[in-house]
Amino acid sequence: MHVEKVWAALDCGFAINPLAVEGQIEGSVWMGLGQALGEETCFADGLPVHGNFLDYRVPTAVESPPIEVHIVESIDPLGPFGAKEAGEGALSGAPPAVVNAVADAIGLDLNELPVTPDRVVAALAEARRAAKRKAS
Repeated sequence: MHVEKVWAALDCGFAINPLAVEGQIEGSVWMGLGQALGEETCFADGLPVHGNFLDYRVPTAVESPPIEVHIVESIDPLGPFGAKEAGEGALSGAPPAVVNAVADAIGLDLNELPVTPDRVVAALAEARRAAKRKAS
C-alpha cells in the first residue's frame, strides 16, 4: 500500500520555532503511518518474529509521502510565550485516515492495525464468502 500525500494541521499555540514545529508534525505523521501500515509485534511459539532491527522493516525518508504541514497558532495564555504542544498531536489522525481511505477504496471497514495487504485481501475474501452465503 502506498500513501500518496498527507495534509496535516496542528494547533501548537504560538510556534516559538516554526521549523522545529514543522519537523515535529512530520515526525508525528510518520509515527502514525508506521502504526497504520506496518508496525506490529508478532510472536510465534512465544518468541518474537522480529527479534532485531535486521528483521524488523523500518521505513526510511525515501519512502515518505509528501507531507503538507499547516501550523495553526492560537495563543494559550498558560503556555510559555503562548505555546501549547507540538510533539505527537499529529500522530492520532494518521491511522484512522488510512483506515478510512482503504474503506473508501474497497467498501469495507477494517478493524485491525496495521492495514497490511494480507489483511485487505483477507477482508475482501471474507466479504465475498459472506455475500455468497447470503445469496444462497
